[in-house]
Amino acid sequence: MTLKLVIGNKNYSSWSMRPWLALRANHIAFEEVFIPLYTGDADKQRILGFTRSGKVPALIDGDVTVWDSLAIIEYLAERFPDARLWPDDRASRAHARSVSAEMHSGFMALRNECAMNLHRPIRSVALSQDARANIARMQEIWLECRQRYGKLGPFLFGTFGAVDAMFAPVVYRFRTYAIDVVPEAQAYMDTMMALPAVDEWTKAGLAETLLIDRVEGI
Repeated sequence: MTLKLVIGNKNYSSWSMRPWLALRANHIAFEEVFIPLYTGDADKQRILGFTRSGKVPALIDGDVTVWDSLAIIEYLAERFPDARLWPDDRASRAHARSVSAEMHSGFMALRNECAMNLHRPIRSVALSQDARANIARMQEIWLECRQRYGKLGPFLFGTFGAVDAMFAPVVYRFRTYAIDVVPEAQAYMDTMMALPAVDEWTKAGLAETLLIDRVEGI
């Protein structure tokens, strides 16, 4: 039975992007179910028809429903072990899960001040001290991962995995808001932007015409 992934607008939905990328980059077959966000009660009811959380993304695997991006990625890692979404080594796997969870639950200032919006012209904005601290911490994570695992490949833990999927929207945010990063972080961003699955998501997001006013003003 084909997996179904319920997602929102590719232009805006960073949470939808994460499990979508984990699937597509690993060539795992799935059916994409798109439900636009903030368009009224009808689409809200469509989302509720898949998950009572009322939020995207949601993964449907037969009679199993998984919601929340990180929970979906964990499910995929168990369902498709050959994809190797997490490192094989226990210590490296613990490190990968820790930084993924930190991404999942933190960095609220940057999220609020630099919303994901692929359509937005590239330009900087004035950022709070908290947002700048978020940026510094993200780069610290990336550089530590690259220093530890760089010999294994160009992604954060060598080969593309769950951590890269979790941080993928940050790459967009840094680029869209013209945030200065150190050369090592820029090299990682370039690696992510060159990933075919990221390119596919980007093109689809740019092709969308539905605008969300609450995001466009940022």
